Amino acid sequence: MNEVRVCYEKLSPFLNEQNRRLFAGAQAVAHGRGGVRMVAAATGIAINTVRAGISQLQQNTPPHFSRSRAPGGGRKRLVATDATLSGSLERLVDPATRGDPMSALRWTCKSTTRLAAELRAQGHQVSQRTVCELLHRSHYSLQGLRKQKEGAQNPDRNAQFEHIAQRVREFQDDGQPVISVDTKKKELIGDFKNGGREWMPAGEPEKVRTYDFVDKELGKVSPYGVYDIFRNEGWVSVGIDHDTAAFAVASIGHWWQDMGRASYPKARKLLITADGGGSNGSRTRLWKLELQKFATSSGLELSVCHFPPGTSKWNKIEHRMFCHITQNWRGRPLISRQAVVELIGQTTNQAGLKIRSSLDESLYPSGIKVSDLEMAKISLSPDPFHGEWNYSIMAKEP
Repeated sequence: MNEVRVCYEKLSPFLNEQNRRLFAGAQAVAHGRGGVRMVAAATGIAINTVRAGISQLQQNTPPHFSRSRAPGGGRKRLVATDATLSGSLERLVDPATRGDPMSALRWTCKSTTRLAAELRAQGHQVSQRTVCELLHRSHYSLQGLRKQKEGAQNPDRNAQFEHIAQRVREFQDDGQPVISVDTKKKELIGDFKNGGREWMPAGEPEKVRTYDFVDKELGKVSPYGVYDIFRNEGWVSVGIDHDTAAFAVASIGHWWQDMGRASYPKARKLLITADGGGSNGSRTRLWKLELQKFATSSGLELSVCHFPPGTSKWNKIEHRMFCHITQNWRGRPLISRQAVVELIGQTTNQAGLKIRSSLDESLYPSGIKVSDLEMAKISLSPDPFHGEWNYSIMAKEP
């Protein structure tokens, strides 16, 4: 393509209209399949003109070169004959900044077909293809939405991040474990469509249900994850009941029994980093009551640091473990609870991530209330800096 462009640029000043057409046709024939579009893109000559050149080359008699249009001859582009077309199009595409807040397409999907129809209604003789070319020429492109606005931010947002980082360093220097915890989104169990694609024999996609209605027998599962930040290891409890604080702490307990205790035989304390809401929310009373039970049974001093509101994506477990689980089961229906457990357990990455998983068939009823008396019995010590986000729970005598 670059060779054709360079050659055309050097010869173009010496060629008339017909010679340019013949040059383009000859190059397209020489390049074979796809040559017409390639030559058109390299030279800027219209595709129909390239094809006309090929047609002339295929004739037995040479063409007549007596007549050639003067420079600038031929049919003018629509924007040259319709001076208001570009402005009308831009007001439809971006009415808020082009001074037309009452545009007919203010609240509709602005496809090129719809834009062309509205322009014709305004008196512009324009096609959908011309609209597409005008948009590209005006530096418009198809773009999606970008998640970047985090809403109202707490003034101590960055200070809390720094506090969490400092606490993690302190635990690391002392050889004590630090975990990141969270609940992954609930998953439908059954032959339902799962996002992503998987390599399969051509023309033989796996068939799944058309509608995502919950299977009454299989239901949904709630994976709760525990990620060991220092060892790049994780645990996921696949729950079949409600995602409650009791389930969250039970999952931490499973991690400690099956992985944590063996990895940290001399551990005296544990740092837990968690989101500010959900089953492990900073204002959830049952979360703190269950943590007290876990601290007493394990003998560990628990330190908890919650991320500020609206910052859950910064939780380590999200981009170090959950994303790899989602990638591992992309394009596969989660046909059974055991399939979920196996797919999670086989998840790894190039950094050596290891995950264990287990099905938790226990029941965790929702709506449990924790009284003021029960709260008063928790050995909870708020941190001087944002005690509602940072606190410790001491083990009590059994």
